[in-house]
Amino acid sequence: MPTTLELDTPQPGTIVLRLARPERLNAIDEVMVRELRQSLAAVEADPEVRAVVLTGAGRGFCSGIDLRGFGPGIPDVTAPALERLRFQEMMAALPQALRALPQPVVAAVNGPAVGGGLALCLAADIRICSHAASFGNAAIRIGLSGAEMGMSYHLPRIVGTSIAADWMLTGRTVSAEEAHRSGLVSDLLDDDRLMDHALDLAAQIAALSPVAVRMTKRALQVNTDAPDLSSALELENRNQVLTSATDEAAAARTAWSAR
Repeated sequence: MPTTLELDTPQPGTIVLRLARPERLNAIDEVMVRELRQSLAAVEADPEVRAVVLTGAGRGFCSGIDLRGFGPGIPDVTAPALERLRFQEMMAALPQALRALPQPVVAAVNGPAVGGGLALCLAADIRICSHAASFGNAAIRIGLSGAEMGMSYHLPRIVGTSIAADWMLTGRTVSAEEAHRSGLVSDLLDDDRLMDHALDLAAQIAALSPVAVRMTKRALQVNTDAPDLSSALELENRNQVLTSATDEAAAARTAWSAR
């Protein structure tokens, strides 16, 4: 059983993955890295899971990397460059694995999402937050690059290049209200409504054809970087042909015709 994560299935087709180190604002330590990798692999392989809700226990979403939580395993500045690169690649693989899930991910940000926590949030498909949320990447304020764990890829695509540059170059804390205005999150909710709304979104997704949902998710990801409209249409046209031949699509057409 995981010790840094809580996994729950509150409704059919939905799994809630809760980061659970509340005493450290759910900072990522060595154990959480391992348990996140294992849990995401299990979710990916589970056909019963159609949507994922990612959130944090207590008053935080995720406060980033817990530098004290890796013991001698975290390389310092005196370590060989290759060793430091391997550590960075290990951390960067977490948002990459989250984004690669075939199931859509709803990030329900209930408190601070900083550094690696912001990276996990950005890798989700849908982001919502409560008024208690805040966002930031303070790496640049301690002499490191503000671009890590996929942030320089995801953030400009979500909020635009100028806003992303503002946040990443200053390392300032962004409020829930500013995050909502900027489009980082699609909904800003009272604290006590956050999980209900996240579960409602997940239920709407889980009720749909899993093949159609997965192909829509992939099309959104791929076509964000499509070189031109023709390439985007090529993928969309292929997906429509493939999904139209599924049993779920046939049943949906029959039900629609009978209305």
